[in-house]
Amino acid sequence: MAELSFKTNIKCNGCIATVTPFLNGEKQIEEWKVDLASPERILSVKTESLTANAIIELMKKAGYQAEEVKAN
Repeated sequence: MAELSFKTNIKCNGCIATVTPFLNGEKQIEEWKVDLASPERILSVKTESLTANAIIELMKKAGYQAEEVKAN
């Protein structure tokens, strides 16, 4: 399983509530979370097979931006 990380423009719990149906509705996402304490609002996604681009597109549909953060 891969864990992908993204910088987002999510700002608050209300934003998380907006993206929740999109992320929960994607069956290939095993688990996800947003770190609101991080200045970059990092979205972490655990998935078996989704690509970073697929998750970025899903976030666009939800009305938010996501930019992949490469692991060091």
